[in-house]
Amino acid sequence: MATTYTISDLAREFDLTTRAMRFYEDMGLLQPERSGPGGRNRVYSARDRTRLKLTLRAKRLGLSLSEARELIDMYDSPRDTGPQLRKFLAILAQHRRQLEEQLADLQANLDEVKEHEREARALLGRIEKETPRARQA
Repeated sequence: MATTYTISDLAREFDLTTRAMRFYEDMGLLQPERSGPGGRNRVYSARDRTRLKLTLRAKRLGLSLSEARELIDMYDSPRDTGPQLRKFLAILAQHRRQLEEQLADLQANLDEVKEHEREARALLGRIEKETPRARQA
């Protein structure tokens, strides 16, 4: 018998809410079987667990859920892995460029903050020299 998981099992294992799990299902990332009255109970397979693990890894890398789904779906298909790896490398390269641009923007902002701090300290130093009483207040 194949190992199966409930929504609570996987939510607990991956520190997710059941709402997040249902969202991933709505996005086509997970495809649990249904059981119980009216198919209310979700039954996740080892494949779903692996797909969830890969989804969360892709999310940590900063990929969108649609990019994650596209990559994971490619690995599910029986095709040659060459095209899959090329697609994965293209997505990673694009994401790396985005991160590098964000890093450059952050560095520019940080440099600007440092410059304002230097200017404010210099101005404060001049004010305190001119009015020694201001320091005592």
